Amino acid sequence: MYCRPFCPDAAVYDPPRRIYRDICHPQRVHVIHPIEIVNRHHCIPVYHHRYVYSVRDEVGPYGPDGGTQGVRGAQDIRRSRGFHKSHGLKKLR
Repeated sequence: MYCRPFCPDAAVYDPPRRIYRDICHPQRVHVIHPIEIVNRHHCIPVYHHRYVYSVRDEVGPYGPDGGTQGVRGAQDIRRSRGFHKSHGLKKLR
């Protein structure tokens, strides 16, 4: 027969190599977007027209000589005690 020498089996180990298997799982991530609401108040003019009246009596220069002949002012008429036909006023007292 054929004669072989006695050589036991030997094992030599290389440094281990890592092989990664990536397995993905869904993960919920809340992305928060802050919103600030600002209420801005503005004054806008809205015009409401109001009218203020004032009344005054004047005694002007009537008559040919610039005086007050024949015409009396409203205050004079109110002070009058009698009836004055030209102004249609009744007796005050």
